[in-house]
Amino acid sequence: MPQGGSMLVVVGGLPGTGKTTISRVIAARRSATYLRIDTIEQAIRTARVLAGDVGVAGYGVAAALADANLIGSHTVVVDCVNPVSESRRAWQAIAAPAAVRLVEIEVVCSDPLEHRRRIEGRASDIAGLTNPTWQAVLDRHYEPWEGPHFVIDTACLSPEAAISVVERHIGA
Repeated sequence: MPQGGSMLVVVGGLPGTGKTTISRVIAARRSATYLRIDTIEQAIRTARVLAGDVGVAGYGVAAALADANLIGSHTVVVDCVNPVSESRRAWQAIAAPAAVRLVEIEVVCSDPLEHRRRIEGRASDIAGLTNPTWQAVLDRHYEPWEGPHFVIDTACLSPEAAISVVERHIGA
């Protein structure tokens, strides 16, 4: 049975869909712990602690931090692509034993021209991180989500409207 105020909110989707914009505001308004996979992965790269690609290490670190922060009725908001069912199951495996509500949100941008404009027009806000190209987003492995989750299409929504829709979904 989920605890009253504690929840794990996982906001996933391809780069350029608006998940970081939404996640940051939701986390700030709920005084939640905010975990961004891009930040974690870039910190791992910068530390040069791995011989190869970051791979699943960023998700592993985020999972451990989420688990630790759910103690004591904290809310955690995770901002991640969440591209495969394995990563989605991992969030479920954290929420269940912590007895917290899991809110899974997939952010999409159904307008390919708008999505491309966002990808090509943004600058990285993480030191050292190179944003993906439009072709890299198109080529990225991204499995369809299974099971219940909330989908928000930001193609025709302002950031403020998208945030309002997500906040209504999450509830009080």
